[in-house]
Amino acid sequence: MPRTPQSQPRIQLLHAASEPLLALNNDHCIELSPLTLPELDQIIRASFFSATINNSDALLISFDQTSAYQHVNFLWFRERYDRFVYVDRVVVSRAARGKGYARALYTDLFQHAKSAGHSRIACEVNLNPPNPVSDAFHASLGFYEIGRAPNRNNSKTVRYLLRPL
Repeated sequence: MPRTPQSQPRIQLLHAASEPLLALNNDHCIELSPLTLPELDQIIRASFFSATINNSDALLISFDQTSAYQHVNFLWFRERYDRFVYVDRVVVSRAARGKGYARALYTDLFQHAKSAGHSRIACEVNLNPPNPVSDAFHASLGFYEIGRAPNRNNSKTVRYLLRPL
């Protein structure tokens, strides 16, 4: 029996937070940091590129080097690169996994970053606690490790990744 092609996901640019996006973020607080609704709203409004699929099936938030964002991982990249786009968080709901939503969001980000004159995308993935699904996913997109660092009182270690555009 032939497979039916999946329809292209509908990517929506974000300009403000919502309760469903907050729930998506906080359902994955081991991989991401938990936020309040005002905190999520603030980072979306300050972002270079933020998007969702189906209102809350998937979320991506990124910043470029000009951002006033003060997270330690973003600052690590800013100390080393004069021009980049940093993916602060990307997450897909459990119910929407396997549909290509994270890849679609990244593809949209790559196009947006390239058209703005950027030549690299940066992010980090947890090494401890391990996140092998995210490791494999980012490797499939062409990201490679450029550093590591402990975070949060040494309770977490991240791998810093980079991908040229």
